Amino acid sequence: MLTVIGEALVDVVSKRGQEPRAHAGGSPMNVAVGLARLGHRVQFLGRYGEDEYGAQVEAHLRDNGVLLPFEADARPTSVAEAVIGDDGAATYDFQLDWSLDLGDEQLGELLRDTTLLHVGSIGAMLEPGASKVRHAVELAQATALVSYDPNCRPSIIPDSSRARARAEQLVALADVVKASDEDLLWLYPHRSVEESAAAWLRAGAELVVVTRGPLGPWALTRATGPRGAQVPAAPAEVVDTVGAGDSFMAALLAWLTDHGFTGAPARERLDDLDAEQVGELLRYAASAAGVTVSRAGADLPRADELPSS
Repeated sequence: MLTVIGEALVDVVSKRGQEPRAHAGGSPMNVAVGLARLGHRVQFLGRYGEDEYGAQVEAHLRDNGVLLPFEADARPTSVAEAVIGDDGAATYDFQLDWSLDLGDEQLGELLRDTTLLHVGSIGAMLEPGASKVRHAVELAQATALVSYDPNCRPSIIPDSSRARARAEQLVALADVVKASDEDLLWLYPHRSVEESAAAWLRAGAELVVVTRGPLGPWALTRATGPRGAQVPAAPAEVVDTVGAGDSFMAALLAWLTDHGFTGAPARERLDDLDAEQVGELLRYAASAAGVTVSRAGADLPRADELPSS
């Protein structure tokens, strides 16, 4: 069982000259859908409301085969208003309610069979739910590989020092960390992306991956050495970038799962991933992101749309 914890919301996407479109979204929810589309059994722990948008979120998750262990609640479903620029990049404004109404015993039971836990984005930063996410990571460490994507949202957590402190807490607990170059430059404006990634590796992560838009992804393990490994971005005609990072994250985790990197014992083996193996992982994840940017919204690929992992 793979588990993803974090926010679910509806992206209301606006583009000049077009009517706004509503898509189910949220970074962790997208990752859960991406993993399910790539053939993995995954449960999603995140809230949504008993309203029209909540019904859209639930239908999207169920239609993609994601397991939902609890029901909608009475609070409004969160909304992200995304405006797509002429270059395809998205800017966001959020109306959020992030909490996770689970007792410790119930949370522990839901994580009992989890071999890989992914957390991140708003769900790992915004209280009151962020503390529950951190506790879930602490519970899961004994049995699961843990992955984390900060996916920073300065419009929600504008204090970079506060966001940095939360990110560093989870980096120290996680095995796999993925961040964009924009994330790292916002969190650490006075040092290079490479220096920040190396610092996170020293802090406890075994694999640190940095997405860099058109430059292509780059990653470090202890076996790659400080130069790491990099591959080009997948060729694509960009429609918009909504969900690209989540598509990359889902494919990265799918590759690790397909190659046996799940469960707590796998964390030591991550250290041994060399530049060739990391390059293979990055190419697979980049190909997924390339598919997603070539079509509107967070429409993540299925296994038959990607090269073999």
